[in-house]
Amino acid sequence: MKKTLIWIGALVVGAILGLLGIAWLDEAMNFVATIYTRLFQLLAVPTIVLAVITTFATFGSKGSGKIFGRTLSYTLLTTFAAAAVGAVLYVIIAPGNLPLETINDASQASAINSQTSYVDHLISIIPNNIIKPFLEGNVLSLLLLAFAIGIGLSKLPESDNKVVITKGLLGLQDLLFLLIRWLIWTLPLGIVAFSAQLSAQVNAGVVADSIGKYVLVVLGGNVIQFFVVLPLFLLIRGLNPVRILSKMMPAVLMALFTKSSAATLPVTMDTAENRLGIKKYIARFVLPICTTINMNGCAAFILVTSLFVMQQGGETITLDTIALWTLISVISAVGNAGVPMGCYFLTLSLMSGIGAPVAVLGIILPIYTIIDMVETAENVWSDSCVAAAVDHDISGQNE
Repeated sequence: MKKTLIWIGALVVGAILGLLGIAWLDEAMNFVATIYTRLFQLLAVPTIVLAVITTFATFGSKGSGKIFGRTLSYTLLTTFAAAAVGAVLYVIIAPGNLPLETINDASQASAINSQTSYVDHLISIIPNNIIKPFLEGNVLSLLLLAFAIGIGLSKLPESDNKVVITKGLLGLQDLLFLLIRWLIWTLPLGIVAFSAQLSAQVNAGVVADSIGKYVLVVLGGNVIQFFVVLPLFLLIRGLNPVRILSKMMPAVLMALFTKSSAATLPVTMDTAENRLGIKKYIARFVLPICTTINMNGCAAFILVTSLFVMQQGGETITLDTIALWTLISVISAVGNAGVPMGCYFLTLSLMSGIGAPVAVLGIILPIYTIIDMVETAENVWSDSCVAAAVDHDISGQNE
């Protein structure tokens, strides 16, 4: 809660500084914002790759029986649903373009070549050199490699070599998470800079209108997923969504304020076992997996934000584009790093990899704290729904 208040305060301070219209101050804020964007890009790619590898590498040790199969099925189902809701709202609300001056020259120069066919784009994702994707920052190729390496590690027989590799990867992941925590600790300064940028660049209400519609799509999709789609999912499984939500409310509220489903996990497990009555062996198996791979809010954010950023770079948003990025957003969300602002980092990396104007993400950053709160609460609610459904299914089979 304290951190949220600090971030909101930074947002207000930045907005005031941007409205002053002082040239040297605007240049200073642009300088700081650029530094933070570069730092995000530096840490995002290796963090995401390691998160995907370690996530899939643990699957083998946890087994792949009925519980895991149902957990994965329900996770993909709800995640696809969240992305689909975001896609439909994007088409209906149709956020407009930002003024060109709100996107820095470097980002404009790297606008997407819309003439490249999606067949060519898909082929380019398949790496023919294990080093090249790292040098080029091709995130989609790296995600594919990470998935293959993670699954391969999970299938290796237990040995000292496997333990050394796994521990080494986990150690690197811990180091990167530490660096990200340091960056998050200094982030109020970045929020001041990005907020100042935004308020200084508001031009006849065009930015506010475009960003407002974007936020409406993101938050509207989260609300529909939270109060309509997930309850329908439970009703179809023969469960009472009102009862489950009321029992899981402590975990959902904690997720709202911590903005971390991983930090909320102990509360989620305790609430699921002691308030909702989910069997311990199911709660302790399903919820940690869901915390890692069940990212409804993240999938919707990646899809909507990617479409919005690509649109600012000159990409024509067609149904084919939406379908392709719906698939990419779901796969990416499943492998998302379980760190604060993980969805933001992942989206930034994806956009950097295709040459989209990542400066737009700087404009989005000042309001991301609110989006992140709602998304995390939705993710924990979805985790609870999946756990409840799996418990219901397994209990029914055992009777």
